[in-house]
Amino acid sequence: MKCHLDSIRAHAESAVLRAGLDAQAAVIAENAMWLEAVSYPGLQLLAEALADPLRSLKLERDAIGFDLQNISCVFLAGQLHADVLANGRAFLRNVRHGLYLVKGSVDGNYGIGCPIDPGFALGGERTKNPYTEKYQLALQDGVEVADSTWVSLQ
Repeated sequence: MKCHLDSIRAHAESAVLRAGLDAQAAVIAENAMWLEAVSYPGLQLLAEALADPLRSLKLERDAIGFDLQNISCVFLAGQLHADVLANGRAFLRNVRHGLYLVKGSVDGNYGIGCPIDPGFALGGERTKNPYTEKYQLALQDGVEVADSTWVSLQ
């Protein structure tokens, strides 16, 4: 189905609020909407993350960065973004749903390694924003969302 970005954000936020994550709801919903806008499966990843009872982790840097212990980046993205802006580049291990880090890296103008790689560096410098055009088109035209994905968040 074709969805406007505001509808995607509201639907994602509603799902997060129903899960009892009030403090993170706006950030998670914005990330989900942005990922959908730039052709990544933001809602699908959100549904997967919400199905997992493990949702929090006290982030502590060790000698090489952070062990995310396979806690979804859906829930950790805000903390990681703040840490990288404050403390610089970090190597991440045991990453799950790393695409949720992309919007923060674009907004903060720092580089991000390949989110498919189970351990990748977050930080450095971003030289261009490859998402601007896709996002503008999505704002204008909306995006296709699979009915099954939409229903999974109800």
